Amino acid sequence: MSEVTIKRALLSVSDKSGLADLGKALAARGVQLVSTGGTAKALRDAGLTVRDVSDLTGFPEMMDGRVKTLHPMVHGGLLAVRDNPEHAAAMEAHAIGAIDLVVVNLYPFEATVAKGADRDEVIENIDIGGPSMVRSAAKNHAFVTIVTDPADYATLLGELEQSGGATTLAFRRAMAAKAFAATAAYDAAISSWFAFADQGQRFPDTLNLSSKLVTTLRYGENPHQNAALYVPNRPATTGLPQAQQVQGKELSYNNYNDANAALELVAEFAADKPTVVIVKHANPCGVATADTLLEAWHQALACDSVSAFGGIVAVNQPLDGPTANAICEIFTEVVVAPGADEAAKDAFARKKNLRLLLVNDLPDAHRAGLTLVPIAGGLLVQDRDNGALGDDALKVVTKRQPTEQELKDCLFAWTVAKHVKSNAIVYASKGVTAGIGAGQMNRRDSSRIAAAKAREAAETHGWDEPRTVGSAVASDAFFPFADGLLAAVEAGATAVIQPGGSIRDEDVIKAADEAGLAMIFTGMRHFRH
Repeated sequence: MSEVTIKRALLSVSDKSGLADLGKALAARGVQLVSTGGTAKALRDAGLTVRDVSDLTGFPEMMDGRVKTLHPMVHGGLLAVRDNPEHAAAMEAHAIGAIDLVVVNLYPFEATVAKGADRDEVIENIDIGGPSMVRSAAKNHAFVTIVTDPADYATLLGELEQSGGATTLAFRRAMAAKAFAATAAYDAAISSWFAFADQGQRFPDTLNLSSKLVTTLRYGENPHQNAALYVPNRPATTGLPQAQQVQGKELSYNNYNDANAALELVAEFAADKPTVVIVKHANPCGVATADTLLEAWHQALACDSVSAFGGIVAVNQPLDGPTANAICEIFTEVVVAPGADEAAKDAFARKKNLRLLLVNDLPDAHRAGLTLVPIAGGLLVQDRDNGALGDDALKVVTKRQPTEQELKDCLFAWTVAKHVKSNAIVYASKGVTAGIGAGQMNRRDSSRIAAAKAREAAETHGWDEPRTVGSAVASDAFFPFADGLLAAVEAGATAVIQPGGSIRDEDVIKAADEAGLAMIFTGMRHFRH
């Protein structure tokens, strides 16, 4: 059947927003309201006549409300196939009345967990009767309308208005799909809590993931690919999906991917001096810290002004007008910042296509979490790379100790290298990247590419020598041969930071000693594929 007239509705909600207005609108159409506990009280407080579920079932609510709707008088009224003679006969024999509309939202399990409730309270906020009614109604959507989201109340009332007090099959199907998604997300939240929080598992036997659609995107990495943005039902941290877009075109898939890379890197410098990160195709092409954002911008841009064209910019402090004006001098796709003053907003307003995203806070660079990568036939899951170096992790393996400035440059380059696609080589000097080599099949080529970019930058800006001269160089993984190190020596680096761990470490250390370099082993690598 297509249209079903709503004659009886069962309402049982934790979130009571919009409930009174919905109840009044249904009652005005002559719909009988059946309800439970707090929902029934809220409806009566609104002046409405409500029949208690206990009156319907002949049993009182019991066991602190754990048992109230789990009864044939409820689920028979929801699950009966009304044009099935046997079902109709059973309803008549047992005086089971049909329920045409179910309005249910579930106990606030995730909110209870989020507020730090103890285990007993968390368990009590696992809804049983609610999901059961939702699933019964959604399964029998040929005859029953299910609404689980207060945001859909207005749509429901519009449907009733348009269809003379009835709902269409198309509407019921859409609401059923949404209802099953709601119970699946709810169960995913519960199973995740049991696995991770209650049982302390790192990789549970079943990994349940639940996310909500934010928006569809114009296309994916390429125009022939469709794409969309989802967020976890309860994000563990905030980022670009929660940012305020002040201006500019709709963000694309690539914009989100690249801007996230910039945001994750600049978050490493959340507590540092003004820092600017420029990213292109998810790789940093310039990073700098300075006394002002404007100075940091110019220093970061100078590293690789060619790649910066059409790139993404992220900063660790609120943007000011002079910095915004300087950024506007080149074509920039997206700017991400923890705030911007009016002068900065006015400057960007003159670039109508530039997207300005303001985040409330930078994400915690050292937060825990999982990363997921789909592969053919499976899903790779790992801890996110939140590794950080303590002072006791650094081991100088060469005859020469690094100077204080070389040590600072090594740690700066190491932080940036963590966010560069492997094989990664980063030269840095005085808080500024001098050259970045990314994504090569061997480390020697990454060293040479980074040095070549530094030479090009020197020629472009008329410097006497590339910034790699006197710099520190970071390698995301060990040097398997001395050739990569020797390429850094040729570029003028005086200090090296790398994980170590190669069977040829002694050869690499010997080459560093012969070149007069200081070299630090970290014991930690940062592959980023």
